[in-house]
Amino acid sequence: MLQASVAGLLAGGAYAMVGVCVVLLFQMTGVLNVAQAAIGAFGTMVMLQLLERGWGFGVALPAGVLTAAALAALLGWAIARFYTDSSAQVRTIVTVAVLVGLLAIGFRLFGNDPRTVPSLVPGAGFRLADVVVSGNALIALVLAAAIAVGAGLLLNRSRLGVRLRAISERPVTAEMLGVPVTALAVGVWAVMGAVTAVAVTAVAPTRPSNFLSLSLLVMPAMAAALLGGLRNLAGAALGGVLIGVIEGAGTSVRQLSEYRQVLPFLVVVVALVWLQRREVWDATR
Repeated sequence: MLQASVAGLLAGGAYAMVGVCVVLLFQMTGVLNVAQAAIGAFGTMVMLQLLERGWGFGVALPAGVLTAAALAALLGWAIARFYTDSSAQVRTIVTVAVLVGLLAIGFRLFGNDPRTVPSLVPGAGFRLADVVVSGNALIALVLAAAIAVGAGLLLNRSRLGVRLRAISERPVTAEMLGVPVTALAVGVWAVMGAVTAVAVTAVAPTRPSNFLSLSLLVMPAMAAALLGGLRNLAGAALGGVLIGVIEGAGTSVRQLSEYRQVLPFLVVVVALVWLQRREVWDATR
């Protein structure tokens, strides 16, 4: 079980990265982006298409990342332009519609056949508990930690962070005070789209690499975000790693191995019950 748990670090690192992006985007723009993983997966599939056409990996990867950034920026611009005064629920529903649209377009463009995805750093890694931890896992874990720490410092100790929090809580008031709401929001969306594309590309070699499967990475990422209470970046990062380790451990138990991909849903349910405990207790009193 220890070896299987260590093997789950790669998936956990990717869950942590996407989960941190979900929390960060929610904190900075007030939007819970359900299409986050699908946007990253779209960039990954564009990269694979370019590789199949003979492009070099060093060119195809940036092109895929830029594609994801452009898609995310377009969605961010649309929400900032047309849904500034809408409630958080409405803006989340917009991202659900985008997810459905991306799944339909992605199926038409990329099909549903799994593809071979090259490693970001082939040959890199180390052994832990007789398991080779790949370079992709290291990149995912380090980036997740760096994003969580860096974003926390940015939000709490910089003028830009104050502006971004103002956009999240009072976008109209922030705009009246001279804050470039649309430009900042689009920039945040673009960066989160690019980071998510890297996370999806990192985990893709260990999963069925078709567009649908990669897009559904949003489920464990959302579970990680909920474990962080949608506000705690470090909690989301640790939650993502924890879910990956639990999934990995599940493969070593024969009775659970077939259901290991259900585990994130169980984590979501437990997290929702835990987050609601105070309201229930207060109502009972």
